[in-house]
Amino acid sequence: MYNLEFKITGDCSHTLLVKELNETYHSTKGSINEARHVFIQKGLCDYVQKTGLKDITVFEVGFGTGLNAHLSQLFANENNVHINYIAVEVFPLEMEIIKQLNFTELIPSDQLQFLNLHEAAWNKPIVLDNNFTMTKLHQKLDDVSSLKEIDVIFFDAFAPDVQPEMWMKSVFEKMHDFLKIGGVLVTYCAKGVVKRTIKEVGFELETLEGPPGKREMIRSTKHEVGRL
Repeated sequence: MYNLEFKITGDCSHTLLVKELNETYHSTKGSINEARHVFIQKGLCDYVQKTGLKDITVFEVGFGTGLNAHLSQLFANENNVHINYIAVEVFPLEMEIIKQLNFTELIPSDQLQFLNLHEAAWNKPIVLDNNFTMTKLHQKLDDVSSLKEIDVIFFDAFAPDVQPEMWMKSVFEKMHDFLKIGGVLVTYCAKGVVKRTIKEVGFELETLEGPPGKREMIRSTKHEVGRL
């Protein structure tokens, strides 16, 4: 497990600094702002509005603090959309850390609902409410192989400079394979090398305005089976 330190970001919400990597779990410009903009607005909301679907599957790479999952559950209930939420995480955070995070004070939202995400059992589907079913996979992304027909992927791994193995072409080929035709992948990272890799895999790439404090983000859509 990492050696972690609490940090306050630009929107007053917490993030966690991984001392060994000198990397934070969220943008230092604002954890909640980043999650809402990149994953909820440009991922979930835009996809639901475009497709009109009321039952979708989300796959998150990097469950982490559970912020993206919590905001997704709130979105599901506010919009009467059922979300089957699948997340993979190698290093789950301890509950004593989770309980100190201030996300629900600032959103604002139900702290018990947030804690339930973390207390739910791993490696099996858990129905958290009528609109939100979650499966947390305690394993490496390399070991996830059976997913198909995903609607939206939240790609929230640590940055390429810190965790380059998570941004390789083979990883995005797997993400492309997981998605249904028309499905989207969103990520906060808009580095040139990431854009080139995503295009090589066969995604249609959009460079969108980033969250507060960040110029750009990426949304990629699967329009074909893949490139040879």
